[in-house]
Amino acid sequence: MLKWYVINTKPKKEFQVERLFQQARFTVYHPKYLYEGQIKPFFPGYLFLKFRYPEQYHNVIYTRGVRKVIANRLGPIPLEEEVVECLKRREKNGLIEIMKYGEDPNPGDVIRVVEGPFKGLEGIFLKELSDQERVMVLLNYVTYQGKLLIEKNKIKKIKK
Repeated sequence: MLKWYVINTKPKKEFQVERLFQQARFTVYHPKYLYEGQIKPFFPGYLFLKFRYPEQYHNVIYTRGVRKVIANRLGPIPLEEEVVECLKRREKNGLIEIMKYGEDPNPGDVIRVVEGPFKGLEGIFLKELSDQERVMVLLNYVTYQGKLLIEKNKIKKIKK
């Protein structure tokens, strides 16, 4: 029976191992996220693979770049399907969406800047821009009203 297992790869070999398993027609899940414009492994050194144990075990452990299958003294530890599905639900356009400061704000929500030179300023969330990393915030102060473009991970929705 096909089950999910956690594969430990050699350092910085996650993408190579993913490609090799895909070429061999295995179902592989390698969660990734975007960090400073680069796609990075969400779990460095690990990926998830669906295979039949013990029938396909030999093929798995002898794949170039694989260090081991996570196991205990009884053998590889199967992973519940729900674990992989839960991670996949956090993806947006194939990348894990990292929520650094709580839930996503919607247009009209009051937000606070929590990082960078504008830290502490409050404003109204206007919209998310197309690259999904920057947002537009309307800042309202007594003598100043302006718009600010800022990275999404530097704001936090305020519950009022």
